[in-house]
Amino acid sequence: MGKIQRFSVSLEGELLKAFDGYLDNMGYTSRSEAVRDLIRAKLVVKEWQDPKAEGVAVVTLVYDHHQRDLPEKLTELQHRFFRQIVSTTHIHLDRHNCLEVIIVRGKAKMLQKIADLLISTKGVKHGRLLTTTTGKTLA
Repeated sequence: MGKIQRFSVSLEGELLKAFDGYLDNMGYTSRSEAVRDLIRAKLVVKEWQDPKAEGVAVVTLVYDHHQRDLPEKLTELQHRFFRQIVSTTHIHLDRHNCLEVIIVRGKAKMLQKIADLLISTKGVKHGRLLTTTTGKTLA
């Protein structure tokens, strides 16, 4: 980590009060750490806008495993992208519903494509892509 540099920020009183409430709810011990996290979050979003950027993401899927051929379709898709899929966890939520968590790594554009294919598979009840960074570009 580089040398710490100070800068000031001016905020309206109500906005600062809301921010301090956020800090308390999240458990931050300083405004500085919260500001650093907010800046990093925006930089990660910017990083993902470059389709060639290397990223890491989590794809979550909730589905009824009794849905005709759905588990096989999802497995086939995952085998198709085995180079990008780092890990998969399958959890039985109840007698019918399953949660699958798939960690993927690679170029942002490819990871978005994989997530879109998995989430849009007929029978998937809910899916989400949570994107993050490899950390290489963040200080």
